[in-house]
Amino acid sequence: MEKYYRKNLLYVQMLAENIPDFRLTASPYALGYVPGAWLKGIQVSKGASSVKNGYESITGQIDVEYLKPDDEQGIGLNIYGNSEGRMEVNADANKHITHHLSTEVLVHYENSLADMDENGDNFFDKPDVNQVNFHNRWHYHKGRYIFHGGYSILDEKRDGGQLKSIENVPLYKISMDTRRYNAYLKNAFVIDPARNSSVALITSATMHNLESQFGSKVYNNDERNLYAQLIFETDLGEMHNISAGLSVNADRMSQDYLQTKNLDENETVIGGYAQYTFNYDDIWILMAGLRIDNSDDFGTFFTPRFHLKIKPLDAFSMRFSAGKGYRSPHALAENHFLLSSGREIIIENLSQESAWNIGSSLSWKIPIAGKHLKINTEYYYTTFQSQALADYDISPSKIVIKSSDERSYSHTFQADAAYDMFKGFELSAAYRLNDVKAHSGGKLRVKPLTNKYKALFTASYKTPLAIWQFDANLQLNGGGRLPDYFNENGELVSDAEFDAYPQLNIQITKWFRKFSIYVGGENLTGYKQKNPIISAANPWSETFEPTLVYAPVSGAMFYVGLRCNLFREK
Repeated sequence: MEKYYRKNLLYVQMLAENIPDFRLTASPYALGYVPGAWLKGIQVSKGASSVKNGYESITGQIDVEYLKPDDEQGIGLNIYGNSEGRMEVNADANKHITHHLSTEVLVHYENSLADMDENGDNFFDKPDVNQVNFHNRWHYHKGRYIFHGGYSILDEKRDGGQLKSIENVPLYKISMDTRRYNAYLKNAFVIDPARNSSVALITSATMHNLESQFGSKVYNNDERNLYAQLIFETDLGEMHNISAGLSVNADRMSQDYLQTKNLDENETVIGGYAQYTFNYDDIWILMAGLRIDNSDDFGTFFTPRFHLKIKPLDAFSMRFSAGKGYRSPHALAENHFLLSSGREIIIENLSQESAWNIGSSLSWKIPIAGKHLKINTEYYYTTFQSQALADYDISPSKIVIKSSDERSYSHTFQADAAYDMFKGFELSAAYRLNDVKAHSGGKLRVKPLTNKYKALFTASYKTPLAIWQFDANLQLNGGGRLPDYFNENGELVSDAEFDAYPQLNIQITKWFRKFSIYVGGENLTGYKQKNPIISAANPWSETFEPTLVYAPVSGAMFYVGLRCNLFREK
């Protein structure tokens, strides 16, 4: 059984075109709400990012950029199906109504047509997902005024659990019904083009409703969010730039857990920031910023951030960053998938999370045989003053969600290299080493279900005239620690670790003038976790544990897809 949630990126701030998004209840599934066919690009920042977008970024930031209404007119279609019964249809269309006004429609439909149980444990290997996602975007630009706006509607149903009952025991079912609505407006006015002076007002509103059930446990959440930001930017000469702004973020959550009311969580944060950038001919770039925010739950706090880039040579550059980040934890909203466990869930008082992040990177371009070998190394260190943890280690029969001011930290080192062997053929390799520890079960331990390392090797070849494209990647996932647990016989298993495992993915694409066909496979090495659900035969027992999934639970998967561009150049 695959996890009924995606990897929770709580300490990585998610943005949708520079607007904070996919927070709170949406955070475990954030990337699942962003169809890949809709993306124009994705920007990933590691470490402490700019204070402009708020205080929540601790270990990094992911900003998704959608296709634009003012892109070339036309219709795009992407149809996908795989051997596990999943099918998708994605469509995008944009129209230039006038020279100044354009609009775009994005549509995504996803459905699971088969109930997979490769390991024969009578549980869904992966949840059946039925999702409809709609997005309408508008763009207007005339003179010095620029407007972006749009709204989105998402309806998703996830079903999992047991496939059939055994000996008249009720089925153990998991269901999550999500309805999400979002609208945003961006208004910008260029005051002085010569000095890059502008003022912008960004607003967004989100409603997120979740109705879920994990066996006999019911959790419902009706979430509301309002966000607004006023930004002013200007150059103070050729090398100096300043940005300043005010923001307000209001979260309202009405929760129902096991028919227990009065679980409302409300917070309003009002703040402001100032950021200075010094750029000397792209050789020295320094950015320093400070935020001051006030939360009606946690009071006033300060967020400093600092970035430095030095590029003494075209072939070499250095980066350094340091900064602090904060986050307001929400025990059930962000961890409701833990309710599938047979362990008792205990929630203690939670306090605001805070952490420092320091990092640096070095980049080289080394000429070899008329081409450049690109090498990058980076190191980031995060240390928490306060961290909210789902602690498995207090007792194998409990999960305690609590705040801890004991030492928790992570060291991450990564090295990667890329080289164009010949025209159209590129090789790359990356290795990341993780040392992540948190104070759980009364002492400092390696964080469970965290890989010790990851290695990635990729090869890509595109034939002349871009008629064929071949892509392959091999990923090695290092082992890690499992928390103590009771096995299906009720015996305590302590100090267990999971092994490293490989995954191979391959895709072949054939390009035509107006369309392309692609076929591929994932997890072609066929590695599967042997026992993804503990006590699968007794889902109503305290030893039932489906949340300790660290690897694929199904073997090789094959897929085929079709991309079309109608009335649009390739």
